[in-house]
Amino acid sequence: MRVLCAFLALTLLPSCEQQPAGEPVVRARIDGNGQAAQPSAAPSPEETATVASSVESACRSIIFEDTPLTHCLATPVRHRISMDLGPSGEAPYRSLEALARQRGSGEVAFAMNAGMFDDDGKPIGYFVEASQRLQTLNTADGEGNFHLKPNGVFYGSGGEWSVRTTESFLANVSERPEFGTQSGPMLVIDGALHPEITRDGPSRLVRNAVGVDAEGRAHFVISNAPISFGKLARFYRDELDVPNALFLDGNVSQLWNPATDRLDSGAPIGPIVVVTRKDTE
Repeated sequence: MRVLCAFLALTLLPSCEQQPAGEPVVRARIDGNGQAAQPSAAPSPEETATVASSVESACRSIIFEDTPLTHCLATPVRHRISMDLGPSGEAPYRSLEALARQRGSGEVAFAMNAGMFDDDGKPIGYFVEASQRLQTLNTADGEGNFHLKPNGVFYGSGGEWSVRTTESFLANVSERPEFGTQSGPMLVIDGALHPEITRDGPSRLVRNAVGVDAEGRAHFVISNAPISFGKLARFYRDELDVPNALFLDGNVSQLWNPATDRLDSGAPIGPIVVVTRKDTE
């Protein structure tokens, strides 16, 4: 069962971990034996293409302040972005392995978990797949990462992709996008770090996030070792020069990169963002 401090109205569990000062609370995964599940082993930082693959990887391995990260870049001229919760009319995939079995790797540049979810793997915030809204915008107050406001939405149509705070999305976006997912907290807001996130606080987990730069490129990052919110936010602001970046999840974060045969497994996930290559169309 997934412990969701993010949405108290669901009343799934009676209590949740206290939030360290200046840091979002840590959300834990509980396995069938009632024990906290550990993140899957960190993959090798090497992200060079395998001998068997003739496809250039969209992801690269880098080190930022002694922490290994994988940075995957989607560009409008080369890629399409979509959300995929599960096979049409069926339950959510709950893993990248299930997605890979369903979709195959022919057109997929990479895929990553993309937003917070309930016990059934369904999104607890705004979610749009193939222009169909499966969940409305969540503006409720609460505790946990999702409600550490400002939270935000990653969305887009065609080759135009954006990250906005939930408040900005509500005020400025009137037409339904082709894809969208709501999560939180925001890491970078108009070039500034989230005011409630400290420089390098005590909460350290394998985490992933997304940001869109001034050229309209989407930068997806997953840490290959535990990382604080502050360090991940600084990477987006200082190294990627991304004005707005959104935290996607932590502890359950996973990546599928067919070009390097990387297919992470671990605790069940919910919404998935899929980046496909236009050269396969």
